[in-house]
Order: sequence, then structure tokens, then C-alpha cells
Amino acid sequence: MVRTQIQLTDEQAEGLRRLATAQGVSMAELVREGVDHVLEGDQRVRAWERALSVVGKYKDPAGEAAVAEDHDRYLDEAYLRWRRS
Repeated sequence: MVRTQIQLTDEQAEGLRRLATAQGVSMAELVREGVDHVLEGDQRVRAWERALSVVGKYKDPAGEAAVAEDHDRYLDEAYLRWRRS
């Protein structure tokens, strides 16, 4: 583990102390859990951005109506092309 130092407001520190006591864990554990939560959220945002980057990228030669009806197939094809590249 890496030791680090942070600054909290009085309210944050008191709230963290109370929650740590109520849960029977250290304040450091709650901070680590909070950091994990933020990092997981960031990964989800990046995954959505990657997924949305294919929207409108590919055209259906049969016309746009087929894209609406067969969107799952087109997404699968786009994903497989991306995986191969």
C-alpha cells in the first residue's frame, strides 16, 4: 500500500469518523472504498464513450430502416471488427 495524506473539511472528517465507527472499519478503509467507487465509475464512462463512438459510423446499404430493426446485429458486427483491429 502507498501512504498518502489528504485534507478534508471538518464536516467530511466528522462524517467519515461516524460512518467508520458505525460500520466497524477504519476511516482509511472507507476512503479506499470511495476511491474504488470513483475509479469504477470512470471506467464505465469510458466504456460507454467507446460504445457510443460507433453510433452513426456504419451505414446499411439496405437503408436506414434496416438499421433500426437489426441494430443488435450491426452492433455485434461493429464490435467484432473493432476486436480484430
